[in-house]
Amino acid sequence: MPAREDMPSTVRRSPQKAQDTWAETHDSAVGTYGEGERSHRTAFAALKHSFEKVGDHWEPKERKGPSDEQAERSYREQPTRTAGGVDANASKEHLMEVARRLDIAGRSSMNKAELVKAIEKANNRSTAKARQR
Repeated sequence: MPAREDMPSTVRRSPQKAQDTWAETHDSAVGTYGEGERSHRTAFAALKHSFEKVGDHWEPKERKGPSDEQAERSYREQPTRTAGGVDANASKEHLMEVARRLDIAGRSSMNKAELVKAIEKANNRSTAKARQR
């Protein structure tokens, strides 16, 4: 299966269900669109529906559904920036808990949008650190 060979490291460090979701969607998208960026984006879109990125891996979301403004849009609409796997539609309380787990300084004074950006940055740092190992 091509997906198992191309699977990103963040997905490899995630639960089996996340790996299966990514791989099955990727393989189906390759059959439809061919190998490449579109297949990877499709696989991540499916993954983000049920999982959120926390640190250097993906964890199940409390509720299934679109994770950010981009995921809520129709594919025909103008694309916007994604939240990088952060569940931007989650409650502020949930985002505060994720920020606490990631030890984000100043989280208690952040609004929801600031929490999303801080979590995304912390996730990127964790992923970069994990790739250096």
